[in-house]
Amino acid sequence: MVEEESPTLKETHLEKSPIGIEGFDDITDGGLPKGRTTLVYGSAGSGKTLMAMEFLVRGAQKYDEPGVFIAFEETYDELVQNFDSLGFCLDDLVASKKMAVDYIYIDKSEIEETGEYDLEGLFIRLGAAIDSIGAKRVAIDTL
Repeated sequence: MVEEESPTLKETHLEKSPIGIEGFDDITDGGLPKGRTTLVYGSAGSGKTLMAMEFLVRGAQKYDEPGVFIAFEETYDELVQNFDSLGFCLDDLVASKKMAVDYIYIDKSEIEETGEYDLEGLFIRLGAAIDSIGAKRVAIDTL
């Protein structure tokens, strides 16, 4: 009987973007995959918006990586108020072009009636926001 060699696992390195959330970068071995999309899923109140905003704020402050936040549920003023209470001054980051925040209103009844939404306008707005500050990080909350 001939013994077959067992296959060896090849370890590859995936470049990461640190989030800057204490402990998170440790358990993810350096942060989120750089240059890739990451979906954060959870029910209302589970912290998706907070995680996305902290990813952008810490990226701008600690790593000099400007970020874009596209919101579908909270207006700019609501976001500023919410995150000011946590010590994140969004107005300062926006004024210094380290962050761009855009609120997009979509009437849910229009989507429910037609069953479709053209994303071209979203991509144009997103591209303009990225170009306006040279963004390296993007968060879209909540599609």
